[in-house]
Amino acid sequence: MRTPYQIIADHYAASDRGDIAAMVADLADDVQWTEMAGFPCAGTHVGPRAVVENVFQVLGRDWEGYRFTLTALLDAGDQVVGIGTYSGRFRATGQAMQARAVHVWALQGGRVTRFEQFTDTLLVARAMAR
Repeated sequence: MRTPYQIIADHYAASDRGDIAAMVADLADDVQWTEMAGFPCAGTHVGPRAVVENVFQVLGRDWEGYRFTLTALLDAGDQVVGIGTYSGRFRATGQAMQARAVHVWALQGGRVTRFEQFTDTLLVARAMAR
């Protein structure tokens, strides 16, 4: 059985490949996925389908070259912390952004049960402003 650390490392590798099916493969049916207030996909989305529709598809539609570049992955047992940088160009304005971000993952029984994002939403909002 893969460790929580391996599961999250696999998620980020799938993200780098643009493989959404693999990105959600280890999410629990009732995963609680929280994007920060002030972020384009703000709120808590419950379930893999809601995450795909309200986060991954929205970011892919609205941002050109949107990505999270992982710089550190911290193993805390059933919790894993990903540290990195968001980047992309907002399609409606043509403006680019780059913002540091932290992801806190909670896992139970080999499944992701919670995800919480922390980032500088002002930097993202500036790229979205006309």
